[in-house]
Amino acid sequence: MSSHIVTPGPYRATKLWNEVTKLFRAGMPLKKHRQHFRVYVNCFSASAAVDWLHELLKNNSNFGPEVTRQQTVQLLKKFFKNHVIEDVKGRWGMEDLEDNSQLYRFPSTSPLKPIPNCSPVKRKKSISVMDREGFFKFRTSKKFDKDISENVDPEIQDSPVESASSETGCCRELTEDDIQVIWKNVTLTHLQKLLGSWCLDDVLDPAQVNPQFIVYNMTKVNKHGVVSLEDKTEDLPHWVLSAMKCLANWPKYDSNQPSYPGFERDVFKTVSDYFYSLSQPLLTFQYYELFVNILGLLQPSLERVAVEALQLCTLLLPPASRRKLQLLLRMISRMSQNVDMPRLHDVIGTRTLLVQTFSRCVLSCEEVDDLDELLATRLLSFLMDHHQDIMQVPLYLRNAVEDHISYLKSLTTCSGSAVAMPTYSFCRQISTRVFEEQKLSVSQAALADLLENLIKDKNMSVKEKKKKLKLFQKEYPDIYSSRFPTTESEAQLFADKPKIKPPMLLSIKKPKTFSIRN
Repeated sequence: MSSHIVTPGPYRATKLWNEVTKLFRAGMPLKKHRQHFRVYVNCFSASAAVDWLHELLKNNSNFGPEVTRQQTVQLLKKFFKNHVIEDVKGRWGMEDLEDNSQLYRFPSTSPLKPIPNCSPVKRKKSISVMDREGFFKFRTSKKFDKDISENVDPEIQDSPVESASSETGCCRELTEDDIQVIWKNVTLTHLQKLLGSWCLDDVLDPAQVNPQFIVYNMTKVNKHGVVSLEDKTEDLPHWVLSAMKCLANWPKYDSNQPSYPGFERDVFKTVSDYFYSLSQPLLTFQYYELFVNILGLLQPSLERVAVEALQLCTLLLPPASRRKLQLLLRMISRMSQNVDMPRLHDVIGTRTLLVQTFSRCVLSCEEVDDLDELLATRLLSFLMDHHQDIMQVPLYLRNAVEDHISYLKSLTTCSGSAVAMPTYSFCRQISTRVFEEQKLSVSQAALADLLENLIKDKNMSVKEKKKKLKLFQKEYPDIYSSRFPTTESEAQLFADKPKIKPPMLLSIKKPKTFSIRN
């Protein structure tokens, strides 16, 4: 049964639910079954449904191979509750479905969930940024300000950096609030560029993004790259940290700790109970839609994009949540790779148990979502495998912000003359054809500069220069021929070189030889 990738956008979880529902109804084999001396047609057993749906989910790019059979049973229970299926007597709504031979069938109508209708919103033009560090182009003309005013994000347009009085044209010093707004805008701009053409506002309210969190998460880190909290009351309790270190470094733990059969299971339960007791998941309820949409990027061809997107999204988290997420990922990653770690469950493997245990502690919806567990499992698996890259501080982001701030400060004049605070705009999106043309022209210009530098290099010997020019001509004949269209122009390069005089010994006449016999 073929499936398609549910692309990022608003209400992605609902779209995924409808996608799985349609695939299940269309592909689940229906047979004739006998039960309690009666024959039922076009039905299926619960176990057969678990088998089929489990294979579907594992091979579906929206979910992945981490889906377990138990999670499939839970999804079938939700299908039963939401009348996607019913028992052969027409009953539904109860969650007592088990992995057994009980018979079920599909109702006559397909209960797909409706996609909420959003009120029409004026969509912003998508943003394309050509490189990481050159985010912004600056202009000071009033005409340019007017031209872009309709296309600039309101958060950016109304920011303190751009609120300088246009009547007086007075330039002022950047405040701490200005700098924080720059951090926020640069981060969100690059995030939207990574996520593609869909609007970031569909899944994220920029007004709720706290720039102080971004700055803190970027700057207040220890030598291991983990956030350091100034308020220790927000940190993990000492006993939880001790338990996590014990599991992460197993079996090298504090010798003062007790040791008995099953000790590691008790420690694991202590850690899991703490994370379950938190008031909200580590990725917060606020960013649930954002992270669910990042799941749409978890494809082999988009793995690098997904890593960078998650790198930026986790910077939006409160520092305490980011620190707990970092430490949790480090612990479960080490545990899953530790061959000396005893089995923590009699049936389930260590990695599967870790993902199942902590997935809802990392990602969950404030309102109960039917696909929460499957989506959280997929995301946590990816975070485990790439946590070192995802949780590191992106230096290119810091460089972009610092360059931006330096530029704004350079506009301040010591003479006190009126200099208007510049506005900034985003690079406009271009077509693939234009991008390829620009890439070609830029690379050719760079090669032409390289050829000129080679020609004008006075420290290079003639022999070496001829050798390199010949190699350049072989690799880039078009650029070489445009610089030296004729053989005369090429010969002129070495025309002023003096001729080498023949060795003096060759000019001396050889003396006559005489034979002794004479």
